[in-house]
Amino acid sequence: MNSDRVKATYLVETAYELEKAADILAGEQSCGTFVKTPGETDELRKNHSAKVEKIVALEEVDSPSLPGAKIPVNQKIQRSIFEISWPLDNIGINLPQLMATVAGNLYELAPFSGLKLLDLEIPEIFKENYPGPKFGIIGTRKLTEVYQRPVIGTIIKPSVGLSPEQTAGQVKTLIEAGLDFLKDDELMGDPPHSPFEQRVEAVMSVINDYADRTGKKPMYAFNVSGDWDEMRWRHDFVLNKQGTCIMLNLNWVGLPGVTSMAAHTELPIHGHRNFWGALSRSEVLGFEFPVFQKIYSLAGADQIHTNGLRNKFCESDESVIKSINSCLKPEGGGYPVMPVISSGQWADQALDTYQAVDSVDLMYLCGGGITAHPGGMAAGVKSIQLAWEAAKNGKSIEDLAEKHEEIAQAIAFYRK
Repeated sequence: MNSDRVKATYLVETAYELEKAADILAGEQSCGTFVKTPGETDELRKNHSAKVEKIVALEEVDSPSLPGAKIPVNQKIQRSIFEISWPLDNIGINLPQLMATVAGNLYELAPFSGLKLLDLEIPEIFKENYPGPKFGIIGTRKLTEVYQRPVIGTIIKPSVGLSPEQTAGQVKTLIEAGLDFLKDDELMGDPPHSPFEQRVEAVMSVINDYADRTGKKPMYAFNVSGDWDEMRWRHDFVLNKQGTCIMLNLNWVGLPGVTSMAAHTELPIHGHRNFWGALSRSEVLGFEFPVFQKIYSLAGADQIHTNGLRNKFCESDESVIKSINSCLKPEGGGYPVMPVISSGQWADQALDTYQAVDSVDLMYLCGGGITAHPGGMAAGVKSIQLAWEAAKNGKSIEDLAEKHEEIAQAIAFYRK
């Protein structure tokens, strides 16, 4: 990959001749439009046109997958892989402009009845302007003092409705049981029933007291998402109360919001990807997680959600594993970040997760998998700790059920 070019790989569905369709995409996203303009000189095209690097024909389909496409009469509809590259001179070292180029108006082009951005190769020069995570995997481990196993955590449940005092009470129960990490749900911000400042003060009072007594400080990710001034103020408030993490709703704060907070923050950024399904769920629309990981790790997120195996959402295990690996070892740009495994997780997925990714550099979050455990929240924490200890030794939870009530209860309850 040339250091002065950006390359994107797409799955494309079209009834146009593939070469023509690729030229339309490349032209629309660089110096061309639907007609030739007076300023479009040979010299300008030479210096600024996007280049079609590769076309790989795939299967035919019977009908267009998305509405609004123009289908020439009696033309077959075909899927293919397009690789398109752009001169860096078109974009500059600018993440929003990069995404406007590789994932902008091309989604609306009428020749395409399907288009999905599969991967993105970003020149290393971007890292000169975007230093990436300040903490990442190493910093997260240092702050939580968790090594040689996953950081085990949960989400405060119910997601909304608890008062600051009730939230702090739940935190106390969980950290006394040995939990490493807790977080606000993405739905919890600064509502009247749980004002941000009051919630931070109540939670950090419990955490700081525990740290003073034990020498270990669990991490809590407070959701600071909002306008820029709000986010900066909330970050400073958490820092002043001796907090050790903030959370951002990445898709709604956006790239400039994350990069601005990354420049300001003295705490790890826990990146929640809510709205991800709208960007990824369709086979022929949106983009895949490696792209998301690269741009938000460059922006400065330290921890990014990936879903987990056998999750409550629609994502396949194969896709989840690919996402986790792209966090640990990104290729074609971006930085390593701590993958945050969540969504319907409990003790049962620990062994399969470990065997699938061959790493414990993970954050393993169990919402209902801990807080709804029939033996209570402390038993829920213990069940996850036992499951991961066993997983590292190649054992499943069935191997533990006879000796550990927390596991036996979990199997009986969650496998109903």
